Amino acid sequence: MLHTHLTTLNAVSLILETLREDGVPARELLVGSGIDEADLARPDPRITTAQEARVCANALALRETFGLELGQRMHVSSYGVLGYAMLLSDTLGSALELALRYPALLGTLFELHLEVRGEQAWLLATHYRSEPELAVFNAELCLGSLKVICDDLLGRPLPLQQARFAHPAPVYSKRYRRNFPCPVSFDAVEHGFAFPAEWLRRPLPLADRLTHRAMAERCRQQNAEFTGRQAWLGRIRQHLAEQLASPPGLEGLARQMNCSSRSLRRHLHDMGSSYQALLDSLRFERAKMLLAEQQWPVQRVAEALGYSETASFRHAFVRWSGIAPSHYRT
Repeated sequence: MLHTHLTTLNAVSLILETLREDGVPARELLVGSGIDEADLARPDPRITTAQEARVCANALALRETFGLELGQRMHVSSYGVLGYAMLLSDTLGSALELALRYPALLGTLFELHLEVRGEQAWLLATHYRSEPELAVFNAELCLGSLKVICDDLLGRPLPLQQARFAHPAPVYSKRYRRNFPCPVSFDAVEHGFAFPAEWLRRPLPLADRLTHRAMAERCRQQNAEFTGRQAWLGRIRQHLAEQLASPPGLEGLARQMNCSSRSLRRHLHDMGSSYQALLDSLRFERAKMLLAEQQWPVQRVAEALGYSETASFRHAFVRWSGIAPSHYRT
């Protein structure tokens, strides 16, 4: 899977903050992500969803309920100008419609829908697009954060009528009631939660139409810029993905992208990445696929990824995942 989407460092910052309270050092959570602690202070903190996923996987390895815990901490203030524009909306319904209009700013890994079915309104999350091993984590995080956002917008808890998840019930399923105080079911067709449709018409306490219009326009501009960056990053990753056996180097990739190496390096830096970080990310994704789906010896996997020495590949894989490739396969 090519991770062509960008996101912000908000979730990563919250992960570090949450587990720092338990004495977990940041370096342990950032291993394999290509993110440094210094990156958290950047004025435009963009990273790829692959980098965020690595940090999430590191956190999940320490605590299996972390998706639910993180969802409770993702307040509307975590979404920058989009969150501000939502707070200034007239009603809960108009705020949610604004958010769903700009999924790139929301940073979701799902397709989100708001549907009214009779007297119920459903917020639905479908078509998940990330690592399968993080599917449950991301569903918990997505719906949990949406519930918290609704509570923040209203200034009071949104009364849920039911919640459902497409995955089987985990061993800690009773923990779901803290995030979703309503009947919760599993093995459903889609992820989502329901509330009385009349609440979509509830006025928001911080509504301000004049300022809202200005913020909504900023959302439109930011979304256009953001999706443009995503498309450009997708092209870069596609070029690299086709040349993993013989990577072109920064200058060679720049020629393929019809720009200077200096320009390419600057653009990647502005998106919170680098040539080496993208190459490592693609190599890691391909390595996991080959180790899981092919019975190739580790030496052949290393060659397919452009490593002249198997030892170098083993060292890199341990740096990315924390375990040796042979252990990952078993």
